[in-house]
Amino acid sequence: MFHTDKYAALVARHREAIVAAEKYIWEHPETGFKEWQTGAYLEKIFEDAGYTLTKAGNIPGFYTDIDTGRPGPRLLIICELDAIAMPHHFAAVDGCAHACGHHAQCAAMVGIALALREPGALDGLSGSIRLAAVPAEEEIQLDFRDELRRAGTIRYCGGKDEFLFRGYFDGVDLAYMFHTGTNPHSKLDIHDGCNGNISKDIVFHGKAAHAGSFPQAGINALYAATLTLNAINALRETFPDKENVRVHPIMTNGGDSVSVIPAEAALSTLVRGNSLPSIARTNRKVNRAIASGALAMGATVTVTDHPGACPLHNAPCLKEIATDVMAELVGRENLNITHNFGGGSTDMGNLSCLMPVLHPYISGAAGASHGNDFRIADVENACVVSAEGQLSLAAALLSDDARLARKVVDTYEPLYPNKEAYFADWDKYMAEHDLLIWGEDGSVTVNL
Repeated sequence: MFHTDKYAALVARHREAIVAAEKYIWEHPETGFKEWQTGAYLEKIFEDAGYTLTKAGNIPGFYTDIDTGRPGPRLLIICELDAIAMPHHFAAVDGCAHACGHHAQCAAMVGIALALREPGALDGLSGSIRLAAVPAEEEIQLDFRDELRRAGTIRYCGGKDEFLFRGYFDGVDLAYMFHTGTNPHSKLDIHDGCNGNISKDIVFHGKAAHAGSFPQAGINALYAATLTLNAINALRETFPDKENVRVHPIMTNGGDSVSVIPAEAALSTLVRGNSLPSIARTNRKVNRAIASGALAMGATVTVTDHPGACPLHNAPCLKEIATDVMAELVGRENLNITHNFGGGSTDMGNLSCLMPVLHPYISGAAGASHGNDFRIADVENACVVSAEGQLSLAAALLSDDARLARKVVDTYEPLYPNKEAYFADWDKYMAEHDLLIWGEDGSVTVNL
């Protein structure tokens, strides 16, 4: 029905390059907005194959367009470039490791790109395909990203938002990517979606004093932080189950010396939920908890919020088509199709605010996702079958005058009419402010 055997054969011709890419990028992990080696490696493969690339320039990443020569929708296929800061991972290099499998996505993208250069690959297809290698999906190292933002290098701390802001996704009608997964009982998992989030950096300011002789002369910023952690924990029973809320802070600074009352302490957290209103409500509760910890100790506190990932909603029609395509490729018994809504986050959700998207999980990894033992155990499924499936899905969508792609677009209702409206709303979460303003008479104003 979908001729998946044809596209699997086209990909199979480039198996050696796919496997080599998985190995090279695994051995050269780089975190977000630092993926220069990874980007250069993929750029060379693409350019040697004859592609003209639009490169991001001052950040890693690129895209290229493949026109079928017939009018129709523009389909975007994405791979993610970044690794995670994980110094204790068994294969860590300079403190980084591909503990989420993005390197396998890149390897699959190599297979897709090379297969699309084969004679007959575009026969019968309409519209165009944009292949994009995008940086910085993982929400880590926000201090570094904020430096880039303040320097004007980037506007957004996430790669897909930044590419969207720069216009690299302009004209795109629908999009997908296959993320690496760890389910040993299926070859592909397709779910309904997952949480969105915002990130928060919290700095408490107290007053240093000798911790043994004159502790009463200080204001303990560390205690303000620990009171905040307890207040956040006390909030958990107020989170409705149906909203899938997650708040998981860590302490990033607890003081400078054991003999000094800490004058500064810091926390970082994500605030997750399955809708933007839920995230907004939870964020206000968390701000109340932060203010309470600082207020109790007489400290001040500065909160810096960044927009992270919007809730992902996989387009139902695209989910159905992908299910049928992958069933033909690997057998329906090897698929896990659910209505699960995950607690994690991905910035593919940001694109789902504007267009139909799909973000399934292709199996082949082992160990714990984001764990020190994560690895690719089945390169065939994680990389080769991934490329076969994504190429077959592209062909199914763009065949017959792109009938199925048009159906996906026509049946999807985006949250925002355009990226300008999206950013206008999303930018509300980009803020830095003091939660407490103390008066000279000891009065305080709470600024949530």
